Amino acid sequence: MTTVDLHLHSNFSNDGEFSPQELVHLCLAAGLTHAAIADHNSVKAVSEACRAAERTGLCMIPAIEMDCDFDGVILHLLGYGIDHNAPIFTEIEASVHKLEQANSEQLLRLVRQLGIAFEDAVIAELAFDGVVTGEMIAEAALLYDSEGKNPLLDPYRGGGSRSDNPYVNFYWDYCSQGKPAYTPMDFISLREAVGIIRSNHGVPVLAHPGLQVKENLDLLARIIAEGIAGLEAYSSYHTAVQARFYQNAAQSNKLLVTCGSDFHGKTKQNIKIGSVECGGQEQQIVTALTDAIDQA
Repeated sequence: MTTVDLHLHSNFSNDGEFSPQELVHLCLAAGLTHAAIADHNSVKAVSEACRAAERTGLCMIPAIEMDCDFDGVILHLLGYGIDHNAPIFTEIEASVHKLEQANSEQLLRLVRQLGIAFEDAVIAELAFDGVVTGEMIAEAALLYDSEGKNPLLDPYRGGGSRSDNPYVNFYWDYCSQGKPAYTPMDFISLREAVGIIRSNHGVPVLAHPGLQVKENLDLLARIIAEGIAGLEAYSSYHTAVQARFYQNAAQSNKLLVTCGSDFHGKTKQNIKIGSVECGGQEQQIVTALTDAIDQA
C-alpha cells in the first residue's frame, strides 16, 4: 500500500459511494498523507474534504476529472490545484449533467435491446438526479436476474471472468466508447479542458492513459502537444508494463508522473484506496506536483 492516492471519487460523482467527509476518514484509515478527490466534472466535494482533513495530517489537493474529446477519443483529464471556486466549474458540471440526463433514456433502451432486463423502479432508485450509468444498469440487471437465467450476465456473477469489478466491467464491456450500448456525448475538446484548468491555476494530467490511449505513441504525442503537464502512470488499470511505459513517456517528454487508484466504492469493488503502488516514488510525485501547482 502507498501513502499517496491522487484519484478518488466521492458521491458528487454519479458513480461514487462515499461523502467527502467519509472519504477523508477512509484515507486516514489507509495511512495516506496526500490525496485528491477528483470527481467527474465537479468540484463540489473539494471544500468539504479540505475542511474534514484540517489538522489531521492528510493533505487534500483540490482536483477535478473532466471528460473531453480529442480526435473522437474520449479522454479523462485531471486538474490539480485548481481554483475550485471559479464559476466555470459550476457551469461545466451543469452542462455535462444535462447531457447525461438526456442520454440516460437512450442508454437504457440500448441495453434492453441487447437482451438484458432490469426493473425501472430499481433504476429510478439508483439514478443520480436523473442520470443513469452503465454501472447502475449492471447492478439492477444482476438483481433482476438473481436466479442466473441470462447467460450475458454470467461473467459478472461471483466466480465469473469479469466478477472482480462486476459493475464497472459491465460498463466497459457494453456501455463504453465503441461498445454496443455506447451513447455519445458532445464533450468539450482536450484543448479547451487544458485551457480551463491552466487558466484557473491548475495542472492538467491525463488520467489512466492505458485505458484510452493504450500504447499508441502517435496518439500520445499528439495529446501531449495539446499542453498536458503530466501522465497518471500508476493506475489501477495499468499493468506493470504499462506503468513503466508511461513513466518513461513522462520522463522523455519532461512531464509529471502521478499515481491514483480511481476509487469509487461499490461500483469498483476491487479497487481500494491507496492500493496502487507508485514505484517507491511517493515523495517525488508529491513534491513535483505541489511545485507545479505553486507555479501554475
